[in-house]
Amino acid sequence: VIFTESAFKKLSEIYGTLKSGAPLKKGYTLPRAAMDNADLARIINSTEVQSVLRPKMERSTHAMKRNALKNKEFMEELNPGSTERKASLQKASEKGTAEFEDVQKKKKARIEESKKYNKENKKGDDTFYKTLMKAFEAKAAADAAKKAAEKAEEEGEDEE
Repeated sequence: VIFTESAFKKLSEIYGTLKSGAPLKKGYTLPRAAMDNADLARIINSTEVQSVLRPKMERSTHAMKRNALKNKEFMEELNPGSTERKASLQKASEKGTAEFEDVQKKKKARIEESKKYNKENKKGDDTFYKTLMKAFEAKAAADAAKKAAEKAEEEGEDEE
């Protein structure tokens, strides 16, 4: 597309020039470039600009937070002996190891002791549940006797 000289004059008439506003469009001005010289790297690196800049600040770095549950070395720092403890617990849960046998013996002894205690102390009317229910039964019996007395008293009034 080739523009003629008259086309450019018409554009200047409509939109105006950088020096003058647009006569046909009220309040319109042509957009102006922000910079006349767009060689930004040359401007920034020039001695005039570099002489007035402050020196570059060093950023302080901080240590990254470490999760002790995921980081074994950090857990060992916080809780010395944690890896040995974890290893012993692992051995205690593996069948066929001496630690596993010890745990099973202790468990069996604990269960036997519990059965022995329950046999001696939790029989007959001495259990917690039965003593609890006795309290409710006594109250229920007293309430029933009270209702029967009231009923008998009402029947006595009806007969008179």
